[in-house]
Parts: sequence; structure tokens; C-alpha cells
Amino acid sequence: MATETKTAPIALTEKALAEVKNIMQEKNVPAEYGLRIGVQGGGCSGMSYLLGFDKVKDTDEVYNLDGLNLIMDKKHAMYVLGMEVDFQDGLNARGFVFNNPQAKSTCGCGSSFSA
Repeated sequence: MATETKTAPIALTEKALAEVKNIMQEKNVPAEYGLRIGVQGGGCSGMSYLLGFDKVKDTDEVYNLDGLNLIMDKKHAMYVLGMEVDFQDGLNARGFVFNNPQAKSTCGCGSSFSA
């Protein structure tokens, strides 16, 4: 039986991947959980990003990024195709940053966008 390895529609930088793995270890996230990335309605620009730990659902695609299961609802792929998630740890800001080429406009805080 052949196994298919799908290429994830988004990328995580080394810093973001390391931070996610660090959080999973610190918070004792169960092994069957993965990192869910997606979008939802809301935010000041119309849509906001989802980022959290979750179990796989029937409507999901699962991608393996360096040993991390990345979970995404199939319907969300068109909104985040080509997006890069980074992690900043500076004096002025600390947190995940979404660099999304599909976003036509973003809000000042960078956590919501319009497509």
C-alpha cells in the first residue's frame, strides 16, 4: 500500500515550528492532537486566523511538517495557500505572525484579513 505525502499549503518557519513544539511539550498536549490552522469569520477585516491544538475531524486534511501534524479544514486551503507562519520574540512584539499572499488587506494587528 502506497502512502501519499501531501505538500502543506502553508509553511512554518523554523522559529514558529520550534515554538509550537515547545508549547506542546510545556502544556502536555496529547500526542493525538495536531496544530490546527485555518480561518474564521470575524476580526476587523472580515476574517481572522485560527491557530490552536485539536484532533483531526472528517473534513480535515493532515500534513506532516517535521514531525508535527498540521491540521486544516479542506475549505480553508484557498484562503491560506502560500501563507507562511513565523514567530517573533522581540522587545516590541512576541507571537505568531501570518504572512498571507491571499490577503487583499489586513488589519493593523495582523490577525485578521480580507480575501
